[in-house]
Amino acid sequence: MEIQVRSAKKEDVKAILEIINFEISNTTSVYDHKERTTETQLAWFKKKAKEKMPVVVAEMNGTVVGYGTYGIFRPWDGYRYSIEHSMYVHNDSRGLGIGKLIMSELIKRATTEGYHTMIAGIDASNNGSYEFHKKLGFIEIGTFKEIGYKFNKWLDLIFM
Repeated sequence: MEIQVRSAKKEDVKAILEIINFEISNTTSVYDHKERTTETQLAWFKKKAKEKMPVVVAEMNGTVVGYGTYGIFRPWDGYRYSIEHSMYVHNDSRGLGIGKLIMSELIKRATTEGYHTMIAGIDASNNGSYEFHKKLGFIEIGTFKEIGYKFNKWLDLIFM
């Protein structure tokens, strides 16, 4: 089982869409309520390229099993060295070290590009993601109480 992390290509958008739509429909790891369409995911991919923000995928046996990206944390000049990342692993491929490989690549690229701070926004009920980020050296910096709403309940968001 060899896992390769590489820059995403337009052809990967279908697999990325499958991964994110599972998260939208089944978890609070992303606070979207409606699944994305191929068109919206392609527009997202093109916007990332235009902004020179990476999208990487993890591929195992020729199949995309995870992806990650980052973008500027807030759209004002003073935040230009701070980024917020997103990383998702296919539901059937968790626990294989894929997330660590994706995050290592994102951190490497962010460092090369001169970014100073990488931020994670994690739903407070997602203990797995919280512990994962702690192992990578992220520290909790605060919690926004009841900032999101999904599945008929208020959600807290932890920043690390």
